[in-house]
Amino acid sequence: MISFKGAHFPKEVILYAVFFYVRYAVSYRDLEEILAERGVKVDHATLNRWVVNYSPALALKAKNRKRAIATSWRMDESYIKVKGQWVYLYRAVDKFGDTIDFMLSERRDEAAATKFFKQAIDANGLPVKVVMDKSGANQAGLENINFLLMLAGLICFTEICQVKYLNNLIEQDHRFIKKITQPMMGFKAFHSARATIEGIETAHMIRKGQLTDDNIPAYQQFMALAG
Repeated sequence: MISFKGAHFPKEVILYAVFFYVRYAVSYRDLEEILAERGVKVDHATLNRWVVNYSPALALKAKNRKRAIATSWRMDESYIKVKGQWVYLYRAVDKFGDTIDFMLSERRDEAAATKFFKQAIDANGLPVKVVMDKSGANQAGLENINFLLMLAGLICFTEICQVKYLNNLIEQDHRFIKKITQPMMGFKAFHSARATIEGIETAHMIRKGQLTDDNIPAYQQFMALAG
């Protein structure tokens, strides 16, 4: 259960604000006005703290509760601006478009790709195949994972498929994330960018129906993550 101890607003108000920000393309000042119209007076700086403080824990719960994913993955990176500089959002979806994992990185290189694949595999199991673009860094990252499996004495390896048109699925999936981040006009700190992205990805998983098969409203699913 996520703790809201010390918060000066009810849990429901906080979660409503966080969900609204990470699900819809609004700025903090827009959200401040929206809440004021509903009788909740809270400044944009407080809204920012709520998103940064609670999004990571909600994302962790969502990753643990999402439905099983397929063993054929699509992997790619997108770009987010932090302090005027581009950083890299590593993402993977399965062949049906379900989110597998995501990771914000300040670098786009072999080490970052290896870290992402390790994180995704630790949480979701070993894929049979990963489709990616022609990035040498991403290929090397997955080859590092296969090498570690070989050293561990395992004979199961992941096939690397570098065919650009097969990666259209995840490239299209990036659009939702970019749609939400565009009005944010960039982030001022890496940690706040990472936390916000985790919230956005969580809302995106709910939107895709990964957390439940029932017709439960998205906001209620988001609330349920707080336990």
